[in-house]
Amino acid sequence: MPSLEGLMKGYARKFRPGIGGPPVIVAVDIEVTSIDHISEVNMEYTMTVFLRQSWRDERLSYNHTNKTLGFDSRFVEKLWVPDTFIVNAKSAWFHDVTVENKLIRIQPDGVILYSSRITSIVSCDMDLTKYPLDEQECRLDLESYGYSAEDILYNWSETQDQIHGLDKLELAQFTITDYKFTKEVMNFKSAGQFPRLTFRIQLKRNRGMYIIQSYVPSILLVVMSWVSFWISQSAVPARVSLGITTVLTMTTLMDCARSSLPRASAIKALDIYFLICYVFVFAALVEYAFAHFNADYMKKQKKAVEHKRKSKVSLQDGKDAIVVFSLSIFGVICKHNDKETMSPSPMSDLPEVRRQREEHRREFTPKKKGRLKIFLKPIDADTIDVYSRALFPATFAAVNIIYWAGYTH
Repeated sequence: MPSLEGLMKGYARKFRPGIGGPPVIVAVDIEVTSIDHISEVNMEYTMTVFLRQSWRDERLSYNHTNKTLGFDSRFVEKLWVPDTFIVNAKSAWFHDVTVENKLIRIQPDGVILYSSRITSIVSCDMDLTKYPLDEQECRLDLESYGYSAEDILYNWSETQDQIHGLDKLELAQFTITDYKFTKEVMNFKSAGQFPRLTFRIQLKRNRGMYIIQSYVPSILLVVMSWVSFWISQSAVPARVSLGITTVLTMTTLMDCARSSLPRASAIKALDIYFLICYVFVFAALVEYAFAHFNADYMKKQKKAVEHKRKSKVSLQDGKDAIVVFSLSIFGVICKHNDKETMSPSPMSDLPEVRRQREEHRREFTPKKKGRLKIFLKPIDADTIDVYSRALFPATFAAVNIIYWAGYTH
């Protein structure tokens, strides 16, 4: 076995392997152990991984044995290791219980395996316009902090065709649908080109909780508001109290759901659905107000017509009496003044008779009404309720089809 002193003799940990020559090729492998606390409010998630890095350092090669040498975390301080950092990390830390979770393995040809356990709070830009029917992509970016592409080149390990442990992870809010590995070179004008490895993970939000807590209660409140269409128009307290109760309950449901929603400026899918339900609940209350107004208006119209008819009948009776009295007097005068005249003036020539006939003709001649007056003609309140029983459910069903087709596509 090679001695540690002989292996490290003349070793300078401050310089990378092959300094001045070709870049060091670092193969990276990660294993995810947990993904916790995915926060839409702060746009972040917490991930714990085993980060394994492998590179070749010919200064540490040996030929005394073909066995691999293993060292604990204390030996890490004596070696050169890549200055890999997580680009989009807000904070990160190594685990140190019961000792630092690091290991070093050296093969006879100088290939070094460096493994460490890291937990990091990583930023994740989320598009919440389809919340809670959304899918998100979160990233983990790895890059060298101080060495450019002239000194270090990063590659995903050949064995990194899948992430170990992801198939066993069960997240509370999301389901992992896919993941992939990418590689790119970042060009910084002031510092040069830096290779970057990116691990992308696709997350689909679990919708069951939102359907039970938000969508189903909203639908039931809308359906409850339609009960008023089957209540009699005369039951004013029942219909008004039902309409106001559904509106206030819908408002409370919106406030409670909004308290747990991310405070983002974008209008979310859940906000739109709440607004749709609120409009339908409020429209049911307005429908009763409109129907009640039409019912009162028609009652007033009937009373006015009845009063006008009675007044007209009384006036007509008075006019008829005056005409009869006038005709009788006129007949007596004509009889005394012109006894020999056999063709008296016909009754139709009398001015009063002609006026009576004209009024009679106007009364029984249908009047032409303008289109606007016909359009604004009041509708029977019961007819409005009958139409609403079919119109409201059909419209709500159509809006739901459009909503779910648009946001689940």
